[in-house]
Amino acid sequence: MIPVSIVTGFLGSGKTTLIARLLRDNRFARTAVIVNEFGEVGLDHELMVASDESFIQLASGCLCCPVRGDLANTLLDLAGRVEAETMPGFDRVLIETSGLADPAPILHALMTDSAVTGRFAIDTVLALADRVHGEAALDRHPEARRQAALADRLLLTKGDIAGDSSSLRERLAALNPSAPVLEAVSGRIDPGQLFQEESASERMARFEALPGVRAASPFVRAAHTAGIETFVLVRERPVPALALTLLLAALTEHCGARLLRVKGLVDVAEMADGPALIHGVGHVFEPPVWLERWPSGDRRTRLVFIVEGVPLHFPSRLLDAIEAEVLEEMGKVAWN
Repeated sequence: MIPVSIVTGFLGSGKTTLIARLLRDNRFARTAVIVNEFGEVGLDHELMVASDESFIQLASGCLCCPVRGDLANTLLDLAGRVEAETMPGFDRVLIETSGLADPAPILHALMTDSAVTGRFAIDTVLALADRVHGEAALDRHPEARRQAALADRLLLTKGDIAGDSSSLRERLAALNPSAPVLEAVSGRIDPGQLFQEESASERMARFEALPGVRAASPFVRAAHTAGIETFVLVRERPVPALALTLLLAALTEHCGARLLRVKGLVDVAEMADGPALIHGVGHVFEPPVWLERWPSGDRRTRLVFIVEGVPLHFPSRLLDAIEAEVLEEMGKVAWN
């Protein structure tokens, strides 16, 4: 499987500059870069060797191309060219989004197209935040807030020309408490910090750093930020597998695109050893991944919701209602 990382961030946050520097690193010598529009390719001229209507060959051994039609077709076209030996092979894909783009449709394409999922796997969503203009972008543009909310990692840029970043860090933490916030020093950062390939267990272990939750409370709420809210649904008792399936279906039906991202661990009653790893973006949920063990001694169900316009209590009460109905039906079956 070829890992696909998405580099997003608002206009002027430094995406193209970062990617140009990454491609000079030997660890990224066989990378395919996909950009939203051909006119947005701003890679340094010394990186370019030759080009045609489909792709630019880069001196680093990488290649760069625009999205043709849609992302799925672009990825499959690249893979087909490699198989036909009309293009050099690549080990990783970086997708640079437009500064005004919502990353959710890209994630949907990577999660739902069977031809794509058979060859490519989502690795990291990296969102850049400009320390000079980042807070203003979050204030004025919902696209900037959605980019930060959907990220696996957040990168602060332009620290060499900006002052204190504590306020911006707080804003980003409110939008996305599970994403580590990194910082580029004078525009540079070790690429290994940005796209660390993690196992499912390692990725979910990061949820151990989320705020503690009192046993009496079903959820904990993060700060409210301009329409986007983050909260963690916590359940002390195991959840029946059928209840989990119905919950995800109901969330998809009733919330849809307002679910910016849902991710976490579920203690499924029928699975004694490890949890189910849940990951959803908007109306699309990946099939649960069954882990062999828990990342720590905390075996509670913990689902992180990053939402826009979804009442705080809705997922918890929905799960309560579904679970009660499932347990009642299970009781009837057992009685009969």
